Amino acid sequence: MGLFDEMLKDSESLFKIVDALNFDFHPKPLKYRDVEQRFMANAIKPLFMERDGTHLLVHGKPGIGKTIAVKQVLKDLEETDADLEILPIYINCWQKNTTYKVVIEICEQIGYRLTQNKKTEELLKIVTQKLNSSAVVFVFDEIDKVEDYDFLYTFLEQIYKKTILLISNYKEWLIQLDPRIKSRLNPQLLDFKPYNNLETKGILEQRKEFAFQSNIWDNEAFNIVVEKTVITKDIRSGLHLMKTSGEIAEGVASRKIKKNHVDAAIRKLDELSVKDLGLEEERQFILNIVKLNDGKKIGDIYKVYQENSGKSSYKTFRRKIDDLAKGKFISVKVIPGGDGGSTSIISYKSVKKLTDF
Repeated sequence: MGLFDEMLKDSESLFKIVDALNFDFHPKPLKYRDVEQRFMANAIKPLFMERDGTHLLVHGKPGIGKTIAVKQVLKDLEETDADLEILPIYINCWQKNTTYKVVIEICEQIGYRLTQNKKTEELLKIVTQKLNSSAVVFVFDEIDKVEDYDFLYTFLEQIYKKTILLISNYKEWLIQLDPRIKSRLNPQLLDFKPYNNLETKGILEQRKEFAFQSNIWDNEAFNIVVEKTVITKDIRSGLHLMKTSGEIAEGVASRKIKKNHVDAAIRKLDELSVKDLGLEEERQFILNIVKLNDGKKIGDIYKVYQENSGKSSYKTFRRKIDDLAKGKFISVKVIPGGDGGSTSIISYKSVKKLTDF
């Protein structure tokens, strides 16, 4: 063997389809979620008979395939040859978190462009009329991030034939929903369980086959990726680790992805800031304030927030504190008693690194 045989040439790559390591890549078949997808299909099925469908709350931990599974159901729905048109509408409520933003996005999806200078109520009326010309499957992803639920109430009341799929990491979100909306929604719960060890390995094997050239992963290196992903219980961490390992191996012109490349990738990923883990700007801002005021009362932290030009009301601030607690970025300890009733102590929780496991 020559000295340079194990070196990658400039024109060569370890990757075949690098996008296959994106979490929203849709591999077919989607492994281990056929039961959940059939459940969703059955909820939509009444629409084909021109009846109202069943509404679902799709819940489970982050990184276990909820959104991908739902999007594949929508794609299959678009490809179904049926006499009745069924329109799929997908909204990410982290990005579109008010009724106005939701309605503008729906206008975009259905091709209605005359939105300028129209009020939310007027746009809701127009959208409702247009959607009632067909049946509709609404998907509201990250539903717990919305600021108001006027759009949900309107669609439940005024869209004749629909199925509404709500996606959230938190089943408990349903408890705080307005009783008027909850009674009309009356959703069935669809619980996405975390992948077990064999399923985690199977998913990463499938993505590896899509993303990389054949036989370029050392078994030891790949098994470390699987082990770390099993521990974190989040497929996204495994996909990031595979992609970064491949990039590091390519960077040194290696024809194989080896243990030392995975070890380097783990160290590199551990340097991610909390912002890189998916927090939008306002929640990141609040988290930084909590970090600098660790262990203080929520009222005192809110004062610091206002002193640093924070614009949210106390109610909105409190809701974002609750979101950060649910995401395990902070902890909230309620202390009963005192003249003003109970108070909450807010503590910063450092993010676990892969090297901590």
